[in-house]
Amino acid sequence: MRTAQQPTNISAMNTTPNAPTHRGTAGPAVASVDAATALEDAITASAARLHATGRRPRIAVVLGSGWGPFAQALAEPLHIPYAELPAFPVLHVGGHAGEVVLGRVGPHEVAVLAGRQHAYETGRADGMKGAVRTLARIGVQVLVQTNAAGSLTHALPPGSTMLVADHINLSHASPLIGERGDTRFVSMVDAYDPALRAGARAAVQRLGGALAEGVYAWFLGPQFETPAEIRMFQTLGAQAVGMSTAPETILARHAGMRVLAISLLTNMAAGLSAEKLSHAHTLASAAAASERAVAELTAIVREMEV
Repeated sequence: MRTAQQPTNISAMNTTPNAPTHRGTAGPAVASVDAATALEDAITASAARLHATGRRPRIAVVLGSGWGPFAQALAEPLHIPYAELPAFPVLHVGGHAGEVVLGRVGPHEVAVLAGRQHAYETGRADGMKGAVRTLARIGVQVLVQTNAAGSLTHALPPGSTMLVADHINLSHASPLIGERGDTRFVSMVDAYDPALRAGARAAVQRLGGALAEGVYAWFLGPQFETPAEIRMFQTLGAQAVGMSTAPETILARHAGMRVLAISLLTNMAAGLSAEKLSHAHTLASAAAASERAVAELTAIVREMEV
């Protein structure tokens, strides 16, 4: 998500979202156990709510800025606000609807998450932990992520779409901080599934288009990057920069899901053009390119092999 809001302190990151406040002599270990129990209860309740619909999605799609119209492409849509799903976050960013839409794309049942919580909103990287684990609980096998991002190369001008081949975690934060057990040591090799990427390229090619691939740099935000930071990201090998996606990918891989991610490039990054960066500019640029991007995403999901 290319946006800017009030600054937060990543050092204040808790291990679970909405951790309860404890009074008296209870120590950090007790608070951690209580928070983990509360999260597990929220996931169980959210999974039960989704399961009760009778829908059985195996693909979930997280919508970033500019990708919202994809939800309108679903057949037989069923809308469930995040407010009815206790493991899902409260959102505070424009352009994110805050609902799950269950429906069909071609042969597939799909769960669409219209909006995500960003680490800059709370200072924690685990804002989507409950949502991603709920998806895994109901049987989702593939998480498709979309985002709006800034381009670090003139080979990918605004309006381009880019498959994420890998990411750089510039924020040095993880949604798995505080987890217990050996499963927290998740391999991130091929985190963005090569077979899914090949299928996505083929689907777009059949539409007469082409998908570039590149490395996505996760920047905490909410402020935009400086030109010096952009030059550093280029040196590190990134082609796009944004404020989301990497935490959800880590969570999905931890949960055993395969991941595909697509960036919609809404602007040249700081120092690479004369345009003035703002959240309004991001939304306007994303809206201008969304028709083609959503058509590509629809074809990718419709032809996906799960």
